[in-house]
Amino acid sequence: MNRKGEKFGWICGWLGGFLWLCPLSAVWLFQNNISKGMIELTVFIIAITVIIITAPWKHPNTKYLKLMLPIYFLFFCSIGLTIYLYGGLENIGLKWTSFFWIIPCLIPLVTTGNRTWNSKTK
Repeated sequence: MNRKGEKFGWICGWLGGFLWLCPLSAVWLFQNNISKGMIELTVFIIAITVIIITAPWKHPNTKYLKLMLPIYFLFFCSIGLTIYLYGGLENIGLKWTSFFWIIPCLIPLVTTGNRTWNSKTK
């Protein structure tokens, strides 16, 4: 079985979570803030690399939970790094309660965390 849809979903779904780093990096580069732009661009490139390295078809017997944790870690680090580079929550108009919007992002840990690439679906 080829499972192109699942492969597309893994790569494009995770890529979509990090795509915001590209325009942010471009804005900083155009504003001549080279260091911030390059940091964000580097994080995006690292994210692409981690997404490809942790692809479940490359680790067919590893639970998705273990494969998703490094990506989630990088995702939360990229959010924290961006907030830091902007100078804090106040500078970007957020409050600590804004982080409750992240909770829905964690749903895949619960719904597919124990599954592996080789596990059979019902």
